[in-house]
Amino acid sequence: MGDTYMDKEATRRLKSFDYYNSHRMPELNQALLKWENVYNTIRPHQALGYLTPQQFLEHHQQNQRKGKVSPIT
Repeated sequence: MGDTYMDKEATRRLKSFDYYNSHRMPELNQALLKWENVYNTIRPHQALGYLTPQQFLEHHQQNQRKGKVSPIT
């Protein structure tokens, strides 16, 4: 049996995926790390009382040391 169109298309997509991953992954990882930093340290979150996750964690840790129940005061 010869290659069908679907076989050729699958091979083409796999080669394209491999190329993209091998050449773009370091760049994408760097961009994701930058966004993670912004998300956790700069961008306030409504669900966290308009604190950043880092601020929320710091408040939570301080309140735990003081024996308070609520992480946001």
